[in-house]
Amino acid sequence: MKISLSIFYFTLVLFFASCEDKESSSKNALEKASDKEEITQKTSKLDSLKAKYSKAEEVSYQSDSIQSNEEFPIAQEELIPFLTQYGKENPETRVRILTSFGNIEVELYRNTPLHRANFIMLVKEGYFNSTFFHRVAPGFVIQGGNSDNAATPRKRSKIGSYLIPSEFDAGHKHTYGAFSAAKYSEQNVSKASSPFEFFIVIKENGTPHLNNDHTVFGRVTKGMDVAQKIAQVETGQSEWPIDNVEMDVEIIN
Repeated sequence: MKISLSIFYFTLVLFFASCEDKESSSKNALEKASDKEEITQKTSKLDSLKAKYSKAEEVSYQSDSIQSNEEFPIAQEELIPFLTQYGKENPETRVRILTSFGNIEVELYRNTPLHRANFIMLVKEGYFNSTFFHRVAPGFVIQGGNSDNAATPRKRSKIGSYLIPSEFDAGHKHTYGAFSAAKYSEQNVSKASSPFEFFIVIKENGTPHLNNDHTVFGRVTKGMDVAQKIAQVETGQSEWPIDNVEMDVEIIN
């Protein structure tokens, strides 16, 4: 115990001696700015950095957020009853796609119930927000629903890994302004649809060779001029626009 007290007093002596040395060597600096002013400046700078970091964290969270749903992730074997029930409880058929080029309004068909219900669900879950029109093929189609943001695959994983059965029986064709489902070609003999990506036909005479290969589940009712503007953007590899064409999607009714 005596040894500990001795060490303690010796430490105090060294501390005060160190303070005196520092005070002497920094006398000129203290004449320019007081300790209080310096501390205030450092605190202000720290608060600014904290606010900036918090804001970045909030934006990152919002872009990756999917509303909690006990049904997620949706399993393939549960998809049809899930979307059938969801469609009964969520009857909306009109959506608006917002872009920096303007807005595109779409009517979804009731006689493609699985595709309609799935799209409405994704809109309400905020999936499409901050995704892109990631494929632009002038004189053919513009395709959306994907991005190179890390949040997009995380959202997909939370919702589920499934394919939507084709709904060709509804008889809708790939005419100008058709709103159709993209699909993955690999090992997809049933021509089932991707739940996350769609395309708009911008070819004036339509694209009939896509009939009964992709499911048309809606049509553009307003904003084909916007779709044509998007179709003119410069693209790089894989028809991906050099400058991202971001979108948000909202329910109209």
